[in-house]
Amino acid sequence: MAAQKGKDLLIKIADGAGFATVVGLRTRRLAFNAETVDITHAESVDRWRELLDGAGVKRASVSGRGLFKDAASDALVRQAFFDGAIKAFQIVIPDFGTVAGPFQIVSFEYAGEHDGEVTYDLALESAGALTFTAG
Repeated sequence: MAAQKGKDLLIKIADGAGFATVVGLRTRRLAFNAETVDITHAESVDRWRELLDGAGVKRASVSGRGLFKDAASDALVRQAFFDGAIKAFQIVIPDFGTVAGPFQIVSFEYAGEHDGEVTYDLALESAGALTFTAG
């Protein structure tokens, strides 16, 4: 896969009529994690750690930083946070595919310098099974 433009990595939230791009993002990050279940015991070969296949909890974290460019996406994200709602999201990875599923906004911060624009930081955690569709 050739190098991709970071601006093409999109985070989208369900808006009732489809999915709306969370606009104004300048940085975005998607991380997958899987916990391990250690089953090492006294007779493990040469005391090497052993893991239980397929037993750990999987999760995905999404974060972004940027600025809001329209009132509609600002209101959609803000309301989802204050409601504590689990919403359908899509993370579009250019030339790779789309990760989709339920996420909850777990952190939502506004910031601003006296001589600059208001920015926000957003963090999401997966709240159920995710799907991947190749692009």
